[in-house]
Amino acid sequence: MDLASLLGIIIAYGMLLFSMVATGAPLILFWDLGSLLLVVFGSLGATIMSNDMKVIKQVPTYVGLVFKSKNYSPMEVISQLVGFAESARKDGLLSLDDAIKDVEDKFLADGLRLVVDGTDPIIITKILEIELSKMDDRHNRGAGFFETWAALAPAFGMLGTVIGLIAMMANLGDTSSIGKGMALALITTFYGSLVANSIALPMSAKLRGNHDREMMYKEIMLEGILSIQSGDNPRILEQKLYSFLPGPERPVSQEP
Repeated sequence: MDLASLLGIIIAYGMLLFSMVATGAPLILFWDLGSLLLVVFGSLGATIMSNDMKVIKQVPTYVGLVFKSKNYSPMEVISQLVGFAESARKDGLLSLDDAIKDVEDKFLADGLRLVVDGTDPIIITKILEIELSKMDDRHNRGAGFFETWAALAPAFGMLGTVIGLIAMMANLGDTSSIGKGMALALITTFYGSLVANSIALPMSAKLRGNHDREMMYKEIMLEGILSIQSGDNPRILEQKLYSFLPGPERPVSQEP
């Protein structure tokens, strides 16, 4: 499990619980099943309406990606690409044929196979850029689902508040129930903000962060594949690929 996601949940909900206890009010005041169902399933239903079934079927996968730790190692793939470049310069591009079998990443393996097959570099670039574009679309749909949910949850919270206020106004003759009715009316706004800011938006941000890291990883591979085909010096290739990395992630000798 991704440690940052777990830590974030503990801190966020721990502080929320602490704030609720600190009010001195009974915790039961913050619970209303009808309001919770309206906000969660009402906003979720509207979010589902905003997407097609291909996206809806992938939602469990998107949720899993939020909590799954992915260890991208740009330094490792740079070292691997430099090794391939050295082999290609020494023994020719066909020497990479056996090495491709041990490459776990499909994007890298497919790109190197195109190189070994003698495919034109323009065609290789086009094929791999299409792969990146498709990946970008998939990731955007996943993050977009949760961004839509985050936008709709507070709106359904306000709808619940309006419903509660209407019911309270219809019973103004009973002054003893006004305070309780107002609290109940406001609780849906509380739930709407909770769903948006502690569930939907963090999930969207996590997915977009994962996307950015994976895109950088694939772009390093793409540049390395094209450089190997063009016969670049392995040391020049290494310097070129290090430029993709943020300063703190580069070797000490490579920091700007």
